Order: sequence, then structure tokens, then C-alpha cells
Amino acid sequence: MSLCFLGLHGCKSALQEENATLRSKISKLQILSETQADKMRKLERKLEENKIKEEKEAQDLEAMVQHVEQNLQLMTKRAVKAENSATKLKQENALLQAQLKNYKTENEALRSGQSASLAIMKRNADIALQNLLTVIASSQSSIKQLVSGAESLQLVADLLKSIDRISEIPDDGQ
Repeated sequence: MSLCFLGLHGCKSALQEENATLRSKISKLQILSETQADKMRKLERKLEENKIKEEKEAQDLEAMVQHVEQNLQLMTKRAVKAENSATKLKQENALLQAQLKNYKTENEALRSGQSASLAIMKRNADIALQNLLTVIASSQSSIKQLVSGAESLQLVADLLKSIDRISEIPDDGQ
């Protein structure tokens, strides 16, 4: 409070002016405070929205990783099945080749003196040959499936590497 040398009326007027100045400053400070409070609320809402968005993205990424893992397991099972099938077909192929060799030997024996059995032997050899060709065709198809499965597994492995790179991107405040 300032000392008034102008008298009571002058002192009252000076105080009123000082009050008006202080009220004006208080009003400006209140407006500034409200503006900052509004900015703070907007930033808090934005922060919450970003938080929700990041949680959803994390959930989506987790779901995608689970889906890729399931696909990888399925492809692994398929590859194992195809490999087992190829092994069985190779065994059948070897068995049929042994049979074919036996039939050829028997055929040669028939040619040397037993012409009556030649027709039967030839028919057996033809059947064995057809079986052998069928097994070979099946073997080739299974081997192609196995190679395709391996390529699919490589693609999934590359996708998982890509996901790892995405998840390692540093947070730059966005």
C-alpha cells in the first residue's frame, strides 16, 4: 500500500487504480492459466489416444505373430508329412525295382526254354513296370511338394525376420 500524500480522495483514487491494475493482471493470469489448462487437457487426451492406439497396434502385431507361428507349425507338419511320404515312396520304389529285376531274371529264364510261360511273365513284367511308373510319378509329386513346403517355410522365416526388424524400431516419440 502506498502512502497517500494527496489526501483521502487522492489516496482512494490511487488505490482504485492500483486495484484495477491488479484485477487486470489477475484476469490476464486467469485467462493464461485456463489456456494452459486447456492445452494440458488436450495433450492428456492425445496421450491417452496414442496409448490406446499403441496398445491396439501391439495386440494386432501379437495376433499376426501368433498367426504366423501357427502357419509355421502347419507348414512344418506338412513338410514332415511330405518327407515321410517321400521316404515311403523311395522304399516302395526300391521294392518295385527289386521285383522288376526278379521279373526280368525270370523273363530271361523263360526265354531260354520255357516259351509257354513267356506270355505270363511278360504280363507280370508289364504290371510291375506300370506299378513302378506309378510309384515314380507319385514320388516325384511328393518331392515337389516337399520342395514347395521348404520354400514356404523359408518365406515364413523371412516374414518373421521382417517382424523382428519392425519390432526393433526405436521409439522416437511418435
